[in-house]
Amino acid sequence: MARLVQLPPKFLPHEWHLANKNRYSNAKAQRSRSERLIAESQRLVEETEKATRISQRDVQKKLEQRIEDIRFWKQELDNKLEDIVTETEVLLTYRTRLEKAMENCAGPLAVTQQCLAEREKRVAIDLVHDEAERELIKELEVIHAVSALLQRTLEQTNEQIRLNRSAKYHLEKDLKDKFQAQKIDGLCTVLSNNTADLGYTAGISMNVGSASTPEDWEDFSNVNILKAEKQKNNSLTLRGLIDNILLQTTEDLSQQRETTNLALRNRVRETKAAKGKLEEHLGKVMEQITSQEKNIDLLKKAIANKEAPMKVAQTRLETRTQRPNVELCRDPAQHRLFSEVQEITSNVERLSETLHQAEAELRGLIRNQLYLEEEIQVKSNSLYIDEVLCMQLRETVAINSF
Repeated sequence: MARLVQLPPKFLPHEWHLANKNRYSNAKAQRSRSERLIAESQRLVEETEKATRISQRDVQKKLEQRIEDIRFWKQELDNKLEDIVTETEVLLTYRTRLEKAMENCAGPLAVTQQCLAEREKRVAIDLVHDEAERELIKELEVIHAVSALLQRTLEQTNEQIRLNRSAKYHLEKDLKDKFQAQKIDGLCTVLSNNTADLGYTAGISMNVGSASTPEDWEDFSNVNILKAEKQKNNSLTLRGLIDNILLQTTEDLSQQRETTNLALRNRVRETKAAKGKLEEHLGKVMEQITSQEKNIDLLKKAIANKEAPMKVAQTRLETRTQRPNVELCRDPAQHRLFSEVQEITSNVERLSETLHQAEAELRGLIRNQLYLEEEIQVKSNSLYIDEVLCMQLRETVAINSF
């Protein structure tokens, strides 16, 4: 039995006409939508092209403005860097002056210490705590005080130089960053749509790393400039202080040195006057010793001269005892002879006593002579120390302006 083939269904005429109308209507609507889309696309293309051009011009302007801002801050930083570098160089010369001033204190200090040590070699009564010694001790204290002040000022100067260099470092670092930023932004300004080797970069956003705000960016450079300005002003103030310190310390040292020299000169003058008086008294004592020696010789001679008269008188008395019988009379001659012996004896005793006194006085004069000679030697030693050693030693070192 043959199989029946099922034919597709046939549509009615009105269905055919209706299908055609639907196709016409759909095609028309599609064309209308397409025409609107084409018009909208052309408008959008023109609008986006215009917006892109405006945006690029605005970006270009913003980049150029940014470069101008960088140039401005670079100039400010350059000016401040030049100021702080110049100020640091000047401050370095002041540090050298301070170091030289401290070195210059070594000479006067050694001389003062040596003068005090030399004056300890004075002997006897001349080893006195006099005005010259007090001024030397005060001079030693002044030099120590000046050295300590200069040392503190030098430390302060070194710290200020460190702060200046720190400010210089931050300025240079800021300038280096700005130079790099200017270079990058300058490169961005020369890029165009026709630049070769352009490409897409994924993941770009406003939050790039530790990006700063424009206010932070300006504040950063402004803070560096203000810090540098502050250190420059501090450095200027310190230099003024150093000038005053060096001037005042020079005056203090010079004034104390002159006061000490004056005290030493006065002491030398006093010692010379005392030595002169001692020498004058020594001369008189020497004259008196000569006179006393002559006096002793005179007394000895006078005593010796009494021996013959005494012998004569005593011989006469002895001889007259041989008178016989009644002739052995105590006559006036006998009385006078007896009186003569007593008188000569008394005179010899007085002369002998005076001789003893004269000899004692001579011994005293000789002792005084030795004391005076010893004291003159003491004064000579003191004069040698003060006038020859100390004064000449002090003349070898001068207090120069620092």
